[in-house]
Amino acid sequence: MVLKLLRGKEVADGIKNQISDEIVELNKEGKIPLLGIVRLGDDPSDISYEKSIVKNCDSLGIKTRVEVLDRQIDTNGLLIKIDELNRDELVSGILVFRPLPNHIDEDKVRKHLDPMKDVDCMHPLNLEKIFEGDSAGFAPCTPKAAMEILAHYKISLEGKKVVVINRSMVVGKPLAMMLLEKNATVTICHSRTKNLADITKKADIVVTGLGKAKFFGDKYFNKDSVVIDVGVSLDEEGKYSGDVDIDKVRDMVSMITPVPGGVGSVTTSILLKQVVEASKLS
Repeated sequence: MVLKLLRGKEVADGIKNQISDEIVELNKEGKIPLLGIVRLGDDPSDISYEKSIVKNCDSLGIKTRVEVLDRQIDTNGLLIKIDELNRDELVSGILVFRPLPNHIDEDKVRKHLDPMKDVDCMHPLNLEKIFEGDSAGFAPCTPKAAMEILAHYKISLEGKKVVVINRSMVVGKPLAMMLLEKNATVTICHSRTKNLADITKKADIVVTGLGKAKFFGDKYFNKDSVVIDVGVSLDEEGKYSGDVDIDKVRDMVSMITPVPGGVGSVTTSILLKQVVEASKLS
C-alpha cells in the first residue's frame, strides 16, 4: 500500500492566490489589511509561529503590528492593550497567542475582543456561530484548516465515523461541530479516554490533537484510516513532530497529514484569509 501524504502547501497556495486578488481590490478602495498580533513572553513556538505569519503577511501585502507584552502582565494590562487594538481603525484583525498564562482570566480576554476583529474565533459570539452552523462568523483557524484539507483532497465526510482526539474550544469542540455540519458521525476523545486504540481503530478518519510527539503508533489505526495530525511538539531529538509516529504507521494508514507541512501551513493561510475578510467589513 502506498501512503498518500495530505500536504498542506497546495491547499495553502490556493487560499493565498484567492486572497491576493482580494487584497488588490481592497487596495483600490484605499484599504490595507492589518493584523495586530499580541504575544506574551518569548516562547520559542510562539516566536516561530509569529515569524511565519509575518513572512506570509509581507508576501501578500498584509501589514502586521506585533505587540510583545511581559508574560507576567496582569489581566487588566492585557485588556488595555486589546482595547487599543479594538479602537484602532487601521487594525483589521487581532490575534492573541494562546495558551495564555494561568494567572490571566482568559474568559475576560475572549469577551473583550471586538468580534469583528476576532480572526481566530476567541469571542463567544463567533464560537456561538460555529455551534449554530452559521458560517458568517470567523472560524477557529486550526479546525478550519483541517476541514479545508479534507475538502481539497475530496475526502467525503457524509456518514463517516470521525474520531477527534481533543476537547478544547480551540480545536476539538468547534471541529466536531464543523464535521457534524458535513453529516459525519463524530466521537470526541481526550487524554483520559479509556481504550482509545479500540475507538480510533474503528474510525474512518482520526484527528489527533494531543500535543504529544509520536504518541500514536500503528495499533491506533486500520489500513483505510485517514489521519489528520493537528498536534505539534518537539520530539526527543528536539525536532518538530506531530502526534503520530509517521514511520510506524506508513504501512498501516491510507492517508495522513505530515508534520511539518500539513495542517499548520494551512492554518496560517486561513488566518490571513480572515484578516482580509475583516478588512472588507471595516
